[in-house]
Amino acid sequence: MKVAELRVLEEDELNGRLRTARRELYELRFKHAVGQLENWSQIAKARHDIARIMTVLGERELGIEVVTEAPEEIPAPVKKSGSKPEFVDEEEEGKEPAAEPVMEAPVEEPTKPSGGRVRGMASDRKASAGRTRKSKEEKS
Repeated sequence: MKVAELRVLEEDELNGRLRTARRELYELRFKHAVGQLENWSQIAKARHDIARIMTVLGERELGIEVVTEAPEEIPAPVKKSGSKPEFVDEEEEGKEPAAEPVMEAPVEEPTKPSGGRVRGMASDRKASAGRTRKSKEEKS
């Protein structure tokens, strides 16, 4: 089922086809659940048909007119002479673009981590396992 075929039909006929497609999808899902469906791609086709019908009905409801013919050729814009080219492609082929000076960004020194203890290997943790933390009162 093609969209062009659906756009020609009346609204009553589209509603009838929508009901039929939904019923077909229901039956296909039932057959799939029971294990009688041989070609499961029919489910996707039925869903797509429903979507096409609903699209055409929605377009009509919103009053959207779909153009079925290709628009006429639009004439190419006339190039302005003497103006700066808008795109790189419009520059003359033999002319090299002027090189802009490259400014280097200042390099920042990496900062050291502020405070805190960096944990090492598991063997370091085992060695310090016997030690206990001292409270603030004991440290003073």
